[in-house]
Amino acid sequence: MAEPPLIISVDDHVVEPPDLWSSRLPARYQDRGPRIKRQKMKMLGGAEGGAGSGLRWAEDADGEWSDVWYYDDLVSPLMMVSAAVGFEELGFGVTTFDEIRLGSWDQAARLADMAANHVDAAINFPNTLPRFCGQTFLEREDKDLSLLCVKAYNDWMIDEWSAGAGKGTLIPLTMVPLWDAELAAAEIHRCADKGSFAITFPENPYPLGLPSIHDAGNNWAPVFRACEETGTVLCMHIGSSSRMPSTSPDAPFIISSTLTFQNAMGSLLDYVFSGTLDKYPHLTLAYSEGQVGWMPYIFERADKLWEERDDNNFGSSLPNPPSSYIPGRVYGCIFDDATGLRNRDVIGMDQICFETDYPHADSTFPESKEVLTKICQQAGLDDDETYKLARGNAIAAFGLERFGITS
Repeated sequence: MAEPPLIISVDDHVVEPPDLWSSRLPARYQDRGPRIKRQKMKMLGGAEGGAGSGLRWAEDADGEWSDVWYYDDLVSPLMMVSAAVGFEELGFGVTTFDEIRLGSWDQAARLADMAANHVDAAINFPNTLPRFCGQTFLEREDKDLSLLCVKAYNDWMIDEWSAGAGKGTLIPLTMVPLWDAELAAAEIHRCADKGSFAITFPENPYPLGLPSIHDAGNNWAPVFRACEETGTVLCMHIGSSSRMPSTSPDAPFIISSTLTFQNAMGSLLDYVFSGTLDKYPHLTLAYSEGQVGWMPYIFERADKLWEERDDNNFGSSLPNPPSSYIPGRVYGCIFDDATGLRNRDVIGMDQICFETDYPHADSTFPESKEVLTKICQQAGLDDDETYKLARGNAIAAFGLERFGITS
């Protein structure tokens, strides 16, 4: 292949514009809802190297200029790591909308950056205030305001970010009110009626204080049914459980970054062994930034245990081998996993998608075409396999024909 196909990235991010909520919430919430203030901020605690250390900030005349999200009790500065593309030196410092790359939050600039990066279409996760699946709204006490914030974000995502010049190019991904499964199901249906068929969801809801995927009361049934009824994909980004793997509180952050795949690995085992994928045969899962190189051994081990322990004494009564639930149902996402691609026959070449992770630190922008070409060559992919990785699998996974993307 002289040149790889145009990329469909299944994991990019958008920095929420400063007026997203202030321009949409009722007037009575203007002094409480999410809004931006520019002020100097200084770090009070938390070590940059420690994955388990929390970062705390306060206004300080000796600090650095930052655009800061205020929302009830929350004070959240805009961080460089949220829009790393364009910074020569990257750390855990604060920044402003004037300093980050315009394509991080402006539609026209984003479309220009995509064109320059060999990207035809992209799915964008939340980035700053909401975090990856709307955990911020779950954590606030006033759930009436939280629900309005969720709906405001979704309306912006569908009606503005993914509309106009972005229609069919910026594929909408919406969030749900995580604190109420029935409300979440209703929001899935509302967004589907408006043209959005993917939601961001915690890879593991339990660390967020929510019922687990194994919950005997089947708390999440309304969400799974709504996804099946609307053809909505359940998307789970690493870190959406608000927990990242590490080895100790003082371990350097590079260890956590290396181990991020563990979140996706554990989540997928939950969905398989809880019986969720068996009970909801039309439910589709997509894992973002979790890579796929771990899949062959995990499902070799899972299938072995399933076969040996079919009497349920290990807590599983699946009627079919664990690996049988992957084809056509579970999609992994890579940006540099040549090892996973070399094992594509075991994983299933049809289950692997590509991402550019714009504008995060792992982003391959502006060299995504070169990165894609390199890993395809390293793994020995033929033209058909390269097409599937670059865009074909994304079209199948997300039903992108609904957006006019058929090949």
